[in-house]
Amino acid sequence: MNHQTSTWKEIDIDERNLRRTTMQDIADRVGVSKALVSMVFRNVAGPSEATRKRVMAVADELGYRPNRAASLLSLRRTKLIGVMAEIRNSFHTELVDFLVDDAERAGYDVVLGPVTATRTQAQAIDMLLEFQCEALVLLGPQLDSATLRAIDERAPVVSVGRRLPGTIVDVVRTADGRGVGMIVDHLVSLGHSNIVHASGSGAIGADRASGYRRAMTRHGLEPQIVASGFTETAGSTTAATLLDRVHLPTAVVCVNDRCAVGLLDAVQRTGIDVPTDMSITGYDDSPLAQLAHIALTSVSQDPREQARRAVSSVLERLDDRRTHPTSVVLRPRLSLRSTTGPAPHRSRTRRRRDRSR
Repeated sequence: MNHQTSTWKEIDIDERNLRRTTMQDIADRVGVSKALVSMVFRNVAGPSEATRKRVMAVADELGYRPNRAASLLSLRRTKLIGVMAEIRNSFHTELVDFLVDDAERAGYDVVLGPVTATRTQAQAIDMLLEFQCEALVLLGPQLDSATLRAIDERAPVVSVGRRLPGTIVDVVRTADGRGVGMIVDHLVSLGHSNIVHASGSGAIGADRASGYRRAMTRHGLEPQIVASGFTETAGSTTAATLLDRVHLPTAVVCVNDRCAVGLLDAVQRTGIDVPTDMSITGYDDSPLAQLAHIALTSVSQDPREQARRAVSSVLERLDDRRTHPTSVVLRPRLSLRSTTGPAPHRSRTRRRRDRSR
């Protein structure tokens, strides 16, 4: 019994420590009104400098932590930026990392709306709006212009990575057509002329295919486009299509890095040497492309700068009350690595598969 009594004495706790310190507690200790304490925390003119110092000192002494959610609710603000991203896309993952950093420095939090095999872009955006995000940053949106305009009427939208006609919503992107043109110029300088483009779907795929066509025409070469896609599986399927040709292309310009990696893996499995027999390029300069065992020649979209510009656009819309949409187009940069080299003297010949088997 004595042991139990001693134990209870040892865990005797001041009940005041079990609840959160409030502004009323600070007001009572300082001897002022709760309203005046609130004015100090909101940095509103009125309280003297001496009172401000006393309030802040007592707040620190009592371990006061402002209830951010309650204060934002009173201002009808959530300070949340919704970010729609494809979670399987390593370039999007890199962008999200930078967006979170820039948003936090501006006093905002990020809510991620993931696009997956079972969740569409529209569903991800609906979820972000349900979370009462004040603005949306959409990475590679494929929704039509009318839908994007309607979403922008509910919350300011920044489209990252996609060119849009006219001034519908804020846009931050690199000049994709120019970036693909830089790749073609590089390959031509290495002596390549049999250059194929593994294309992607949607507006982004169309922009990159257009850049490829213009560059090939500028060099007096015939464009060759094979429908592909933005995934490794699409790249592997494209490899099978190319390997079925009598004459292999000496270079393939892929719509993005994931497609390029899938194609690279598939052709190397057949004994084709990259870049001796075939040069392969990607787009995005993602962390995947930069791995030493891949070392893919690619185009950088400068994700750090895109993220900074996107958050800056959000702040201009929310805090500076800008109403008209703006467009920021960044200059792409070619990153040369080991998957491109001089064109072979002649295209490698492949025996057509016997389809009767």
